[in-house]
Amino acid sequence: MAVILHIEASTEICSVALSEDGDVFFEKKNSEERSHAKVLAPFVEEAISYADDRGRKIEAIALSCGPGSYTSLRIASSTAKGVCYGRNLPLIALPTTAIMCVPVLFNDDIPDDALFCPMIDARRTEVYATVYDRALNAVMPTSAVVVESDSFTEYLDRAPVYFFGNGAEKCKEIITHPNARFLDGHRNPLAKWMMPLAERAFLVERFEDNAYFEPFYLKDFIATQPKKLI
Repeated sequence: MAVILHIEASTEICSVALSEDGDVFFEKKNSEERSHAKVLAPFVEEAISYADDRGRKIEAIALSCGPGSYTSLRIASSTAKGVCYGRNLPLIALPTTAIMCVPVLFNDDIPDDALFCPMIDARRTEVYATVYDRALNAVMPTSAVVVESDSFTEYLDRAPVYFFGNGAEKCKEIITHPNARFLDGHRNPLAKWMMPLAERAFLVERFEDNAYFEPFYLKDFIATQPKKLI
């Protein structure tokens, strides 16, 4: 399997990782607010040097493509595309909400029929959310949701729904359906969680056109997104 450089900077934490054959062998992260422009390029440079020094040739760049902060996504996208152009590497774009699901999928206490709803915080009671099944098919495409008591009822009536991410905390007192489950400790996506999704995308050569690729900005939010992600 290829060595892949992962870049995740869509929310508060900026992180970079390297993976090969299902193993993450390098990681850097920083949680200082509004520091992405300062730390991301040095993180990427350090990761590239780490791989080069060990004779491990990077074969693709994986980017968390949003939704997320406009400024952070611009920084991350420009950095990723620059490395791709400079090293003639393919670019893999992964939805941020799908990345957020990865550590949750490994929780043995979650039933097989459960649905997953990663939430990214927006203003007041608004979040940006996707509902996935266990195979990471988007049963509800990424949407801007003003959270009310009956939000997500269609999915909650069907199965337990696990809510997590930096937008989930403010929804605990609003969504009180008996099938609603809120997970702590999964606030922000990390580059190391991108590994299984990026490796799958590399195998099927699901690459972006660097010249035309743009991240999924919150300000340019659209109602429909591809439902099949992996």
